[in-house]
Amino acid sequence: MAPTRWGIVSAGRISNEFKIALDTLPQEEHQVVAVAARNLVSAQEFAKTHDIPRAYGSYAELAAQQDIDAVYIGAIHTQHAPVTTMMLQAGKPVLCEKPMSVNSREARQMLGLAKEKNVFFMEAIWSRFFPVYLKAREIIDSGEIGEVKLVTACFGFPKADEPRMKERSQAGGSLLDLGLYPVQFACMVFKGEEPEDITVSGHLTEEGVDETVSIILKYSGNRMATLVCCMSSLLANEAYVYGTNGTVKIPSFWSPQELVAPDGSTHKFPLPPPGKPLNYFNSTGMRFEAMEVRRCIQEGLIESPLVTHANSLQIAGILDRARKEVGVVFDQDKE
Repeated sequence: MAPTRWGIVSAGRISNEFKIALDTLPQEEHQVVAVAARNLVSAQEFAKTHDIPRAYGSYAELAAQQDIDAVYIGAIHTQHAPVTTMMLQAGKPVLCEKPMSVNSREARQMLGLAKEKNVFFMEAIWSRFFPVYLKAREIIDSGEIGEVKLVTACFGFPKADEPRMKERSQAGGSLLDLGLYPVQFACMVFKGEEPEDITVSGHLTEEGVDETVSIILKYSGNRMATLVCCMSSLLANEAYVYGTNGTVKIPSFWSPQELVAPDGSTHKFPLPPPGKPLNYFNSTGMRFEAMEVRRCIQEGLIESPLVTHANSLQIAGILDRARKEVGVVFDQDKE
């Protein structure tokens, strides 16, 4: 079967991770044929580092290429909606880095276009594709922990000084960058059920973006999720699923390599080592989302069952609600 030929949008740090992750997969299945950046020199340097045949100084040039089977969008999230729109209009299947949009209005427009064009689109919530998540779902679905009553997850790093985190003009703050992870985890465990009530508390930075936020999702049947994100402190970064008969614990839940089962045993799923230096923790785990994109495209799907369009909309809606509650408004919210 022919390889999936990738085009990469943006020559930044996360695109670097994606290419290194792809390099851990068989070349007969995944090949990067082009990279595009807003600056040609950046694209050329990235191409040279990663042995990519072609480099472009605009995203439009990449969109026009006929030999690209899928596009990975690693640009800053304020660019996700316009660049995704460009690629979908050109008929290119898209894997868009999370958060897929600044708000749910943008998300609805992007997903509507994917359906209209009948072209694959997936938000790159990479955690969902890790073997640990598959194992967690297996344990929960088996009934081994009984009825799920409570989900807790926290995610935080001291990164408040990064421009993309602290500046309102870049849709900064902890919720979109970090809060998405606990939210998506709870939504996965509760299988996309809509919460009956959402309670949010948090505080803002001097620049007017959210620094620390807590979210309580209240579900029917006395079930609940308590979620925290923070960009000023290192948190435990663990997730727990508490059932009436037992507990599942996932350390480093955003990119996990192990799971603690209800009987206390640890299931380990080690990642392959990177071929080049990484910028972030466990980035070779991005290989799993790439494998899913290839599978979906080969099967003629326009969305993945593991991160459906409805999943992405639900997550975007909860993040919208949380931002509104703590008082963060971006320019994209006013359009």
